This record gives sequence, structure tokens and C-alpha cells, in this order.
Amino acid sequence: MDGRFLILLPIAFAAGIVTAVSPCVFPVLPILFAGGASGGRRRPYAIIAGLVTSFAVFTLIATWLLRQLHLPQDFLRNLSIGLLFLVAASLIFPQVGVWIERPLARLSRRSPDSDLGGGFLLGASLGLVFVPCGGPIIGAISANAARVHLGWQTVAITIAYALGAALPMLAIAALGQRATRRIRMNAQALRTGLGIVLALAALALVFNADTKLQTWFPDYTHALQGPERSSVARDELAKLQRRGPSRFKAQTAADKLTDYGPAPDFTGISEWINSKPLTLQQLRGRVVLVDFWTYSCINCLRTLPHLEAWDKRYRKAGLTIVGVHTPEFAFEHVPSNVREASRKLGVRYPVAIDDGYHTWSAYQNDSWPAEYLIDKRGHVREIKKGEGQYDETEETIRTLLGEPAGAQLASVKDRTPQHLTTPESYLGWERLDRYVGPPLSANVPVRYRFPREIPLNDLAYSGVWTVERQRIVAVHNARLRLHFLAQNVYLVLSGHGRLQVIVGGRPVKTIRVDGLSRLYTLLHYKGLAEGALELRFTPGIAAYAFTFG
Repeated sequence: MDGRFLILLPIAFAAGIVTAVSPCVFPVLPILFAGGASGGRRRPYAIIAGLVTSFAVFTLIATWLLRQLHLPQDFLRNLSIGLLFLVAASLIFPQVGVWIERPLARLSRRSPDSDLGGGFLLGASLGLVFVPCGGPIIGAISANAARVHLGWQTVAITIAYALGAALPMLAIAALGQRATRRIRMNAQALRTGLGIVLALAALALVFNADTKLQTWFPDYTHALQGPERSSVARDELAKLQRRGPSRFKAQTAADKLTDYGPAPDFTGISEWINSKPLTLQQLRGRVVLVDFWTYSCINCLRTLPHLEAWDKRYRKAGLTIVGVHTPEFAFEHVPSNVREASRKLGVRYPVAIDDGYHTWSAYQNDSWPAEYLIDKRGHVREIKKGEGQYDETEETIRTLLGEPAGAQLASVKDRTPQHLTTPESYLGWERLDRYVGPPLSANVPVRYRFPREIPLNDLAYSGVWTVERQRIVAVHNARLRLHFLAQNVYLVLSGHGRLQVIVGGRPVKTIRVDGLSRLYTLLHYKGLAEGALELRFTPGIAAYAFTFG
């Protein structure tokens, strides 16, 4: 067991405590209070046991499970609201409570009046409704869950996080129980009153009042997230998602180029474009350049002209370029979209669709674009991630091909930005990093509002948005502001509608979003510019990520 990983467990536990005292927990407070007050001494513990169990289990497998059952992503939330109404009915109508308790009591070998079964059911419902505020810990858990990478470490961190969140909630439920002991009134009348509180809270969830409540309060817990945002935590979380140290060991070869050892073969490829299925064994004797890319990534798109120029110039000399398309966003999983984008971009070399991240994982890759240059023996001789240094890569290609030195290189202008710009900015809750404004609520329509000021490189939402894992979807009067520093501003969009672009309060253009989900150019200046960008979306448009040049 890695000792450094163990550091993550108390950090995850602390992160759970922080999220349980954040505005994210406000919508479930009346349910916890009323639920704890409506039963015996052990009922608060039964509620928390149900909450921890359902939150941990469904955080890890909900996405996979719903996909397998072909159910909508909001099915579990709707189910949990229905269960809350059922628990409320059990308090208002005693016979309903007996029906609920009887099968659960048999499982626990307790009498039907023990009230533990109803408490566990209530807690299980809360575990599905409770949406924690974003942070590095829950982000890493969600990312691994989405890719069904559920090792024991991910499970351990999830349990630690859930237990941390449960501790303050247990205090609230116990407080509710203690408070009712001091109230002298008819027991059934008290249960009926608490049942009505639960029913009203469930009704509020139906109309998304819970998410509106959260936006009324500032994010006062951000300062408390220091431990999970520390460099130690981030390093261990990155290791958790990358699955171990690099397989490539650098050694200097006789030709003075680095030799990283044998290259992994293409694996788990669902479809090939522009080629029949290929293996590195078939390509033995040729120089191979493996390029990990995705068609909506601006960094990848700026790399494409160089790849296409090398393919045209060196294919007959023995170079094979293979573009491994590993999707970043959901729409990039659709093979027809990849085929159409490859055609429009003029990609003529082989493209391997790596939907399941199998080849990506075999190379232990972690970014787009990334190039792995492989010699005629099948050994990796150069690894380059990101843009730039194209002349050096072409010189290595020529050396491995045995081309004469001193020849003119392919003349493609390097458009890699040479100045400092606003960093790439994702908009979905999983990787949203420079957001300012009210706390986010995941996967439900919520009204947001702009803060008074937006610092450089930060962004904010206004109007009604649904903030999903990888994207934001405009619902009503949806606007976005960004304080940028760049020469070019790009945004990945999907859906159908219009996008109005405003800079410094002045309309610049209106973009029609229609057809293939792709990268759109919002702004283009002759030089570096700083400005206040505002975007106004018609309902139904989805935005994924900003990139800059």
C-alpha cells in the first residue's frame, strides 16, 4: 500500500465535513431534523447509515447503472423524492409506517416498532438527493466513476468522504431528536407534524427550490478546502486517475536519440477511419507517429496542419501517422461525428477511434494533443505533449527515416501562442476551475447571477443554467461573462440556436449554432487583447470549454 495515498483518506474525510457545512446541505437540513425527531434513540444512526450507503454506492455506479438500464440521468433523483414522500406518509398515517417497517424489520431481526427500517429508507433517499459542492476530491471520484475505474482506492476515498459528510448531518438529526423530547404533546400529533415537514421539503425538491436556496448564500467554505487543493492532494489524485508511474524508461541510444522502450499496440479500437485495422507489428519497418487528439480541441486543431504536411511529404519515405481519437466530451463518442469532423478537417491518414480509452490507458497518456514517435523496430523515440517544437519533431522523423540532413523542412507556420493567455477553461462542474459566483448545483436547472466584479481569467454565469459534468446547458435568459487575455477566443458548442457575442458592452457578432458539435471562433484580434466578454445564449445551446490563442 502506498503510504502517500493514505494521506488522502483524512483529506477526503475533512472534505466531506466541509461540504456538509456548506450551502449544499441546506436543502436537506429540515429533512434531517424532522427525520431524527420522528423516532427512537437509534433512528438518527439508521438515517446516517442509509445516507452513507446510498451516497457512496450511487456516486460510484449511478452513471454506469443508468446507462446500462437506458434510464434518464435524473431517474435516481426522482426516485429518491418519491421515497421521501413515502416516508412522510409513514409518519402521517401510522399504518403506512407499519407496512414499511415490517419487511425491513425482518431483515434486521428487530420488532416492527423499532423504526430503524424507516430511518434507513429516509437516509437512503437523502443520499440520492444530496449533491455535494464541487472540489478536487469529489471531482476525482466522479471522473473515475464516469470511466468505471473503480479500484479500491477510489472506493476508500468515496467512503471517507461520505463518512465525513455524515458527521455534521448526524449531529443535526440528533439535535432534532433531542428537541422533540422537550416538547410535551401527543406523540402521533408530533409525528404528523414532522411528516408534513418532510412532505413540504420533498415538494420543494420537485420544484428545484433546493437549488435556488443554495444560490442565496456565498461560497463561504472555499477557504476551508485548502487541504484538498494542496499540492500533495493534487499529486495523489492525479496518480489515482493515471494509474501508476510511466511505463516509458528513457535511455540514450547509439543514434543519440532517446529510447523509451517498446511501444504499446493499438487496443480496444472500435472503428478505423481512412484505413483497415492496423497493428504495430504490421507497421514494423516503418516510422510511426501516434497522435492522441480530439476534434474539438483547439490545441489539436493547431497541430493538424503539421501532421498533414508530414503525412504528405514523408508517407512514401516510410512514415505512417495514426491519429488516436480519444474523446473528451460526450458528443465526441459518436463515430459519425468523428468521421464527419475528420473529413471536414482534411485528415487523410488513419484515425483510430479509442472510445473506451484503452489505447490511451496503454500509453498512460494524460493530455491532448500528445505525440509518440516510434522507430522501425517498434520503440518509442520521442514523446511530446502539447503544441510547439514542430521543427525538432520533424528533424527526429527525418533521422529515423534515414533522410539526408540539411534538407528544407515542411513549411507550415507555427501558430502556437507565444504570449501569456487566459488558461483553457472548462465549464462543466467536473473541471470548472476559475468560476466566481454563487455555489453550483449539479445537473438541475438553477438561476445564477453575476458577481459585482470578475477578476482576470475568471468567469461567471447568470440566468437559468443546467451545469452538467462536462458542459453547461442554457435554459432561460442564460448569459456568461469572462474576463479574458488573448488574441483569439474559442468555445466548444453544441445544440441549435443563436449566440450573441458582446465585448465591453458592445455587440460584436451573432453566431448561429447548428449541426456538428464543434469549436467556434468567438473573437480574433491582431494582437494580444484584454476584455470583458459576455455571451447570451438562446435556450438549448450547450457550452463545453473555452480555449485561447
